Amino acid sequence: MAIVKDLVCGVDIDTDSINEPVAADSSGAPRTDPTKGTKRFHEGEWYYFHNLDCRMKFISAPQAYLGGD
Repeated sequence: MAIVKDLVCGVDIDTDSINEPVAADSSGAPRTDPTKGTKRFHEGEWYYFHNLDCRMKFISAPQAYLGGD
């Protein structure tokens, strides 16, 4: 189990749970359960969030959470 911290709200996130496929779509791509958390790829790295609200806050201002300018 890999645990990371949600950069927006500070909640601990189990990345294995978020990445666990629960089904596949018609093209065979895995589907995950968004109630377990979500993730976002940004500048070559995956970031994990405990809900879509935190993910949207990150998307709107990533540098505010990454400590950039």
